[in-house]
Amino acid sequence: MTNTIDIQKILSGDRRSVARAITFVENDTPGAELFLSDVYRHTGKAYRIGITGPPGAGKSTMTNKLAKHYRSIGLKVGIIAVDPTSPFTGGALLGDRVRMNEVEMDEGVFIRSMASRGSLGGLSKKTREAADILDAAGFNIVLFETVGVGQSELDIAGAADTTVVVLVPESGDGIQAMKAGLMEIADFFVMNKSDRPGADQAVMSIKMILGFRPHDEHSWMADVVKSTASEGIGIDTIVAEVTRHQEYLTKTGEFEKRRSAQMKARIEEIVSDKFIVTFWNSDRKQHLERLISQIMYRTRTPYDVAEELLKK
Repeated sequence: MTNTIDIQKILSGDRRSVARAITFVENDTPGAELFLSDVYRHTGKAYRIGITGPPGAGKSTMTNKLAKHYRSIGLKVGIIAVDPTSPFTGGALLGDRVRMNEVEMDEGVFIRSMASRGSLGGLSKKTREAADILDAAGFNIVLFETVGVGQSELDIAGAADTTVVVLVPESGDGIQAMKAGLMEIADFFVMNKSDRPGADQAVMSIKMILGFRPHDEHSWMADVVKSTASEGIGIDTIVAEVTRHQEYLTKTGEFEKRRSAQMKARIEEIVSDKFIVTFWNSDRKQHLERLISQIMYRTRTPYDVAEELLKK
């Protein structure tokens, strides 16, 4: 039931209630959807930033430093770190809290690791709902940090207002980044560990490719900024670039368009999930079981069986 979680405690920012609410939603507890409807009415204030890129690029360190910066100017920060799912427990595997020790004891920072649970986009299906809970709880900034597993990172664009792609000189040249699909989703790039050899060449390579993107005088041009997050170098520049992008979105009306597109996609996903759950009732599952042998012996095909199930 929705009264399992006190919505007023969420709105007051009670940390224990926030943690319980995210677990409540993550576990698909009965009443979670009704609870999320209540929560949604109190959202829309937090700015959502996605931090993505290949493994080993320093995303967790950067997230840690960004949270510390936003706290220094009085903003509350929620961090959702999406880990690969453990094949044994289904839980979050990496434990990003280890790499966020500078902010984890700060009362104005809330860190939650969530398992990707096989979600194709690397983002847990419950990540957006968790962000809504943090938004309603008064967090000004929500940072998504994703697992960094190649093309799966595309999904972050469906959850963030600004998407930051973190690379290192060893990530290879800009062509590799483009192949990974990261070129398309990045609102800007950060060349982290830029004190290493090859950083300047890698920055120039990416900038050259960005220059070939179709654009006009009104387009947002993704830039490449340098940082050494472990030393705190370049964090101010990253924050300034996020702010510049946020201002661009607001000024041009792209912010509303982006949020609108995200909401349409989210509703489509909710509807699809509901259809799947409703469709695969026990009757259809049993009917499929009865027909499997016919498919195996080639007297029926997967296509006509699917058609038959749709009409059933």
